[in-house]
Amino acid sequence: MAVRPPNRSRLTSRWQTLRRLFGKAPAASSIATGQVIHDYFRHKTHSQGYTLSHSQQRVIDWMARHACMLMGASTNPCPGLYLHGAVGRGKSWLLDGFFRAIPLAEKQRLHFHQFFAQLHQGMFKHREQADALAITLDELLSDCRVLCFDEFHVHDIGDAMLITRLFKALFQRGILVLVTSNYPPEGLLPNPLYHARFKPVIDLINARMQVMEVGGPHDYRSLARTHAQQLFTQGHYVWPASAAQRRSLNLPDRDLPPVCLPVGTRHFQARLCEGRSIGFTFADLCDQPTAVMDYLELCRHFDRWIIDDLPPLGECSIAAQQRFINLIDVLYDQDKHLTLLGQHTLRESLDGEAIDLARTRSRLGQLVEVSGPA
Repeated sequence: MAVRPPNRSRLTSRWQTLRRLFGKAPAASSIATGQVIHDYFRHKTHSQGYTLSHSQQRVIDWMARHACMLMGASTNPCPGLYLHGAVGRGKSWLLDGFFRAIPLAEKQRLHFHQFFAQLHQGMFKHREQADALAITLDELLSDCRVLCFDEFHVHDIGDAMLITRLFKALFQRGILVLVTSNYPPEGLLPNPLYHARFKPVIDLINARMQVMEVGGPHDYRSLARTHAQQLFTQGHYVWPASAAQRRSLNLPDRDLPPVCLPVGTRHFQARLCEGRSIGFTFADLCDQPTAVMDYLELCRHFDRWIIDDLPPLGECSIAAQQRFINLIDVLYDQDKHLTLLGQHTLRESLDGEAIDLARTRSRLGQLVEVSGPA
């Protein structure tokens, strides 16, 4: 059933009043906190022209109840929330809404790639300590009470072992953990060689978190909307990337010589490095042993990205496909402007076999496609 939005002017006034109230009060009553969550989402759905699906409404109701528990006097730990479902069904939108609405300062919202990179760096720094994980979490989370992870997935058994320790530590600290993923817990780390070894964290998620599927008939990322505030969706996919297209879009020539670019303690080959703009070929980044930490470090210095010579991913190794998926995840989450160039249509180029390509297709599908004669 469609949700009828309330009167916008009355709702906006009420939402602003609640924000002023909680901005001044040292603590909110638990009942009022639940109302804040509901009012926030009512305001957002109305202003963005959305109609909530049944599963989205169920998630919002859960969030409102558990916000009340978190802000109340109870000392019992709140169970976490694990949201899964197909791409574009509003999981990140729900997570961001809860994070923005809950009147609490001790909260963090992170892309899982970003957090895991910081976790690795911290544990390496404290590797001589008896419990490097605990010290790193103290540094990263300090007094955090709500932790939101977006785009949670696992493909490496080494990461899987650390994630098991991480989730146990987060639950022991009484942190309310909210996670989005394209997969149900049982679908994590699907490689049959390793899946059984990851079973303990799957059981932990099922025992300590409410697992909810976010469904619905629409891929909201595919809807025609104005993305005035989002750089990534103002980017382009250019094919077949002819010399004429490059000149018309003021893009660099295809065969520029490589430029040596230091990234941390390593050196990469770039094709362009001017101000806040950076350019690579697909091979420069994805056929080399690059990692998420490298992409995050580059994002600190560059806002406009050009990635040239995108091949048909089905012809690439699974490792190269996964690096490309991780790269697009980071650029999307960090909201960088991307110009991607290939020889074929985007659909033909993204016909690979890596597990997470559906998410990449959805994200790159938001770019403006520019085609022309070869």
